[in-house]
Amino acid sequence: MIKSMTGFGRCEVTEGERKYTVEMKSVNHRYLDVNIKMPKKLNFFESSIRNELKNYAQRGKIDMFITYEDFSESNICIKYNKDIAKEYLGYLRSMAEDFGLDNDIRVSSLSRYPEVFSMEEQTIDEEEIWNGLVKAVRGAAQGFAETRIKEGENLSKDLIAKLEGMLEHVAFIEERSPQIIEEYKKRLYEKVQDFLTDISFDESRMMTEVTIYADKVCVDEEIVRLRSHIETMKQALISGGSIGRKLDFIAQEMNREANTILSKANDLAISNRGIELKTEIEKVREQIQNIE
Repeated sequence: MIKSMTGFGRCEVTEGERKYTVEMKSVNHRYLDVNIKMPKKLNFFESSIRNELKNYAQRGKIDMFITYEDFSESNICIKYNKDIAKEYLGYLRSMAEDFGLDNDIRVSSLSRYPEVFSMEEQTIDEEEIWNGLVKAVRGAAQGFAETRIKEGENLSKDLIAKLEGMLEHVAFIEERSPQIIEEYKKRLYEKVQDFLTDISFDESRMMTEVTIYADKVCVDEEIVRLRSHIETMKQALISGGSIGRKLDFIAQEMNREANTILSKANDLAISNRGIELKTEIEKVREQIQNIE
């Protein structure tokens, strides 16, 4: 099973009076890079969320967006700070005595002093919140993984088709290469005949020249290695798994062999096929960059 590094997932979970919404998307990246945006009150769960995501992705730049809504009316409470009110009252009484004023302190006026009453958020039940949050995270991650698998399957089919086309180019070069030697031998023989006409010539010397030329343009080893790399990549695509880095390395080796074939080519037909081969290899390399 091949996975693309491009994916999207979304999940919304409502439990009681709490609502969790998770969206995530990704693009290709050399390593696993996760960026999470969520309310501060959920920061405590960041490490757990990252551990969950490792079950669904090994590479890629993932952006996750989490929203949290609490519709309960009991999450905020009013706290009466008796000690602070007592201290205010003591000072007010002292002021009345010091300056000979009427002590007209009322509860309503005392309650308005800072910190006599304060708003406090009730303690969050972390386990309860995590149970709802993890459901949303897993739901989004599952949808995310499914899109990556679907795109990965399409990538795999397209890559195998391109590799089959590359084998056709290799087969043409393999068939054409011996013909170049024969054509060179024929041209060399005709040139010698033009110069010597009726005079005999050393045929063994001519064969030596042909052999030297054949050694220079021989691409047998490159063809064998290139065919092997293509078959290895096909098998890796069929076997599946996290093979992005492996495929990228194989593609580099394929490109190296194609370059060598082009540098040795002394024939227009082989050069054209070599260029087509390099073009296909480059297309394959581009697509491989998006495979996990």
